Amino acid sequence: MKITKTNFVKNLLLLAFTITTAVSYAQEDEVKEKKLSISGSVDAYFRTNLNSSDRPIFGDEGNSFQNPGTSFAGATGFALGFANLIASYEGEKTGAVADLVYGPRALEAAGGDAGIFVNQLYAYWNISEKTTLTAGRFNTYLGYEVIAPAANFNYSTSYLFSSGPFSHVGLKADFALSDDFSLMLAVMNVTDENFNLTGEYALGAQLGYSGQFLNFYYDGNAKLGFEIDYTGGFDLSEDFFLGINAAYADNDGAGFAGAALYPQYATSDNFTLGLRAEYFTPFDGIDGTDDESVIAATLTGSYTIENLIIKPEIRLDSWSDERFLDNDLEATKSLSSFLIAAIYSF
Repeated sequence: MKITKTNFVKNLLLLAFTITTAVSYAQEDEVKEKKLSISGSVDAYFRTNLNSSDRPIFGDEGNSFQNPGTSFAGATGFALGFANLIASYEGEKTGAVADLVYGPRALEAAGGDAGIFVNQLYAYWNISEKTTLTAGRFNTYLGYEVIAPAANFNYSTSYLFSSGPFSHVGLKADFALSDDFSLMLAVMNVTDENFNLTGEYALGAQLGYSGQFLNFYYDGNAKLGFEIDYTGGFDLSEDFFLGINAAYADNDGAGFAGAALYPQYATSDNFTLGLRAEYFTPFDGIDGTDDESVIAATLTGSYTIENLIIKPEIRLDSWSDERFLDNDLEATKSLSSFLIAAIYSF
């Protein structure tokens, strides 16, 4: 075949068109692939009591492991947390998240009646650059901690977290009022209920300013009652962060109050040392007084190796009344414990 100048130009243009088209499709495929993302974590731990037996206590003395009584990480010896799998799809203005968990931590979060637990399941619509609507099940906006351990600094959880909501099912609207101010309004089922079996609803609100949040929840004493919560934190230096959480909840005279400080100091790129210092008091509304209280101090180290986080932790819980048993099965007000956890995120 004779190659003329005209054929050469035609072939060159055809080749250029083919390459451009292929690149265009590849870019479109790349964009499509980026819209769907998979992430998650798995975790396990070892925990031992320092002033009490690691064996479960049965009979008149109790029927469970001796532990602080907060959510999760309550077993002794080697134990599992959960597997967390999050699938998210992001469109131009809409998207969805399916957050599923499986394991003992999921059983406890679900009240012990589910194998695979739906941690979050929601769809959202970015109506504008400053307004987003979200419908479904989403983690609570109240408090400093969440269910997934990969998102918390301390591995064991606080009394404030364990006593408040875990998740909500409903509709919420987020508004970016300015560069510093934000507002969230929500209508939901009562806390931690996937279905509305009573006809009762809850109202929620959050006002944010520069990383500080004032949170409200109200369900007319249907379950939690009323809770007001402050969550925030400050970078005191490049390496030192101070987190703060304080809350008060009341349900017809029963509820709780407390506050916690979370100072955290990064000693290197891979290691951070943090303390949770918490005061917490539950009240039952019987005589209008606070019958008991606890001071809990949790010192946690966080060492990161690629996607793996190792967290050694020492915890001391000191109650105003005797609610633990020591090694001799004698009642005591305090429990000290040590744990080391491994969390792998992907």
